[in-house]
Amino acid sequence: MAQQAHHEEHFHSSELVTDIVIGMSDGLTVPFALAAGLSGAVTNTHIIVIAGLAEIVAGSIAMGLGGYLAGKTEIDHYNAEQKREEWEVDNLPEKEKEEVRVIFAEMGMTEETQRQVVEEMAKDKAKWVDFMMRYELGLEKPDAKRARKSAMNIGLSYIVGGLVPLSPYIFTTVPIDGLKWSAIITVLCLFVFGFFKAKVTGQNPWSGAIRVMLIGSLAAAAAFFIARLFNQ
Repeated sequence: MAQQAHHEEHFHSSELVTDIVIGMSDGLTVPFALAAGLSGAVTNTHIIVIAGLAEIVAGSIAMGLGGYLAGKTEIDHYNAEQKREEWEVDNLPEKEKEEVRVIFAEMGMTEETQRQVVEEMAKDKAKWVDFMMRYELGLEKPDAKRARKSAMNIGLSYIVGGLVPLSPYIFTTVPIDGLKWSAIITVLCLFVFGFFKAKVTGQNPWSGAIRVMLIGSLAAAAAFFIARLFNQ
């Protein structure tokens, strides 16, 4: 009887999802709070739209730059550790071999097997260094384009998220009317976003959806009432 092929399903886009979560979370929340705050202080939606667009542009650039620096730091850290491992392999080979044997011993290999594998590995410097990076330091080689990709993903996600709470003000003339529609649309988007965010990260999707929705709503409500308080 032929065995049925087994296909393992794993999530391979964690970096992309992380970037989208970072950008979309702030993109939905910050412009929503800003627009809500201005709704309690001004009488013209035109001002809210202009201020909101300016914030979205500035926020997307700032968030994208943050993502770029984070990605660049990860790459620089990996390269620095790789150079250190290469130096140790060249100058302290016996010490490095002993570290490899310790790793294999923890995997349950016999001493003879450890010795054979270590000696074979030592013939290929690149594979030896790669092994030490992965199993001694726990580092995976990052994508060389990671910094640029992260900046773009986060920046675009912020723009998309920010346009959601701002868009109702474009089609209304009274700020409170814009706020009502913005609140309905944004709270719904926050709920859906929180649901899928929690789902792909292995958390309870319903509690995740409610948590994200409440955080965004509380931020907007606080901004609105503070603006009203100082505008009296």
